[in-house]
Amino acid sequence: MNASAKSFRSIGLLCAAAISLLWTSLAWPGIAAAAPAAPVTHAKATAVIDVTSGRILFSDHGDDRMLIASLTKIMTAIVAIEHGKLKDVVKISSRAAGVEGSSIYLKAGEKMTLQDLLYGLMLRSGNDAATAIAEHVGGSVDGFAYLMNRKAEEIGLTNSHFVNPSGLDHKDHYSSANDLAKLTAYAMHNDTFREIVKTKEKKADGRDYEWLNKNKMLRFYEGADGVKTGYTKQALRCLVSSATRYGQQIVVVTLNDGDDWADHQRLLDYGFANYPLQEVVGSDEGVAGYPFRTASAFRYPFAAGERDQVRIHLTPYASGGVDYALGYRGKLTFRLDGQTLGSVLLLPQAAKDSAGQTPEAPTMAEPSPAPHLTFAEALRRSIRFVLSFG
Repeated sequence: MNASAKSFRSIGLLCAAAISLLWTSLAWPGIAAAAPAAPVTHAKATAVIDVTSGRILFSDHGDDRMLIASLTKIMTAIVAIEHGKLKDVVKISSRAAGVEGSSIYLKAGEKMTLQDLLYGLMLRSGNDAATAIAEHVGGSVDGFAYLMNRKAEEIGLTNSHFVNPSGLDHKDHYSSANDLAKLTAYAMHNDTFREIVKTKEKKADGRDYEWLNKNKMLRFYEGADGVKTGYTKQALRCLVSSATRYGQQIVVVTLNDGDDWADHQRLLDYGFANYPLQEVVGSDEGVAGYPFRTASAFRYPFAAGERDQVRIHLTPYASGGVDYALGYRGKLTFRLDGQTLGSVLLLPQAAKDSAGQTPEAPTMAEPSPAPHLTFAEALRRSIRFVLSFG
């Protein structure tokens, strides 16, 4: 038996006792991961987040409560999308038509669909569109602000409070870079929101010209697909941008940044270079030694060296439980440095076909002596080896 096989065997023996306690742990030895060098920006507060996992990749003064200008409209848009109907026709009030700040030049009594108002909100940052949306969806600006704060609480934003839908400066209207990153990552899972914020130009019904998106990142950065600019005299320049490369989407937030276009390009580069999204377990993979298969894949953005420290715990479900009744047989939980990264539910292995054969799912197989396995392959093979012990 070569040294590599002996190493895997020792891991399996250590885990055999844990299997009897109904969970299995796989610990990969490795060098402790060193955090990537922090990027330098001109911002008063910064956050970088991976959209798939929700992991904050970088944060500087990320929990400071600050004025956020029109970045507010990210919350306005997602609340309106979730509570409103895009085809609704909205009659513009005199209050909406007369609101101060950036505008799409709505007139009192004019009618426009909620969908077109959302494009005017996110592409041109129309405060008049924001007020019209709030009045239609929330019944009033105050009613809509209530919905905004309820959504903030639902998402887990702990340093945010909203009093208006546009982001006009107010002492009780604020958020943080980390909260805005979490909010945007949440919103990016909504197809309608994602489609709006990546649009470079839009012609609304009743307009004989196109709205051009103010977000220059859509033209500056390869893969850019959102999301919102912001500015007031007190908040100064604020920006949330997003980009997708290699199947990974990253969001960057800067508050009070005089060189935001350049900083965002560097911050996106930093995220993609230092925290690539990697598959730990694939979908529909069999678990050797158990009649289970994974219900979904699990992917996570790891810095160099982190993936080697991942621990995987298997928890079979009792037959009398609710989860078991719903068809699940257990779950795999992934942990790093004592923190839970996520989990994957386990389904029963596929039933036998008409010939009495069980369709073969990809299996986390026993390691071979081959010396140059990728981590993903080694992980899958070692899991099978560990779970086969006992």
